[in-house]
Amino acid sequence: MRNRFDRELTTLNTELIEMGALIENAIDRAVGALFKQDEALAERAIEFDSEVDRKERDIEARCLNLLLQQQPVARDLRTVSSALKMITDMERIGDQAADIAEITHRLKLTDAPLYDTHIKDMSKSTIRMVKEAVDAFVARDLNLAQKVIAEDDEIDGMFVHVRDELINMLKREEGSPEAVIDVLMIAKYFERIGDHATNIAEWVVFSITGKH
Repeated sequence: MRNRFDRELTTLNTELIEMGALIENAIDRAVGALFKQDEALAERAIEFDSEVDRKERDIEARCLNLLLQQQPVARDLRTVSSALKMITDMERIGDQAADIAEITHRLKLTDAPLYDTHIKDMSKSTIRMVKEAVDAFVARDLNLAQKVIAEDDEIDGMFVHVRDELINMLKREEGSPEAVIDVLMIAKYFERIGDHATNIAEWVVFSITGKH
């Protein structure tokens, strides 16, 4: 019975890694579409959202099967219940990557100079946070999970910096106000992705320590 449960947990970890890779790719493609003004790439980023949703349903079914058939206790129960919580945040990250890609359809870089902002830095940092949070769960690495939680302050700081840069653009009358607002929305989506990655890391801490 224990061997079967361990095999199921290994499969669960693999599926979580796959879901993490999907949302990392979605974010990466959404940002690439934005800076390259590539609508086809934006569409592919949006398509990832459906794949993320399917993966969430698959993992949810696996977790419920483990809970109902294996009836785990103590640490194992925390592990499975944490995975259920994590995929909700991961699904929301997929939604927000799709939202960023949607903005790409209407945003023109000539209307909002993005190269003066830290959007790319935010995207790289949030992708790293998502990957580290999932890795922390799979490796049961408490230090890595706590590192992700600490990194949320960095993302919040970047958001404030981008917001201030965009306000100054408006004051200098650089770009259209509508486009600047779109860029601000993109920065806000990244800030939210950072929040969700932090939530994932906090569930990792709970799965290991029992404290949330």
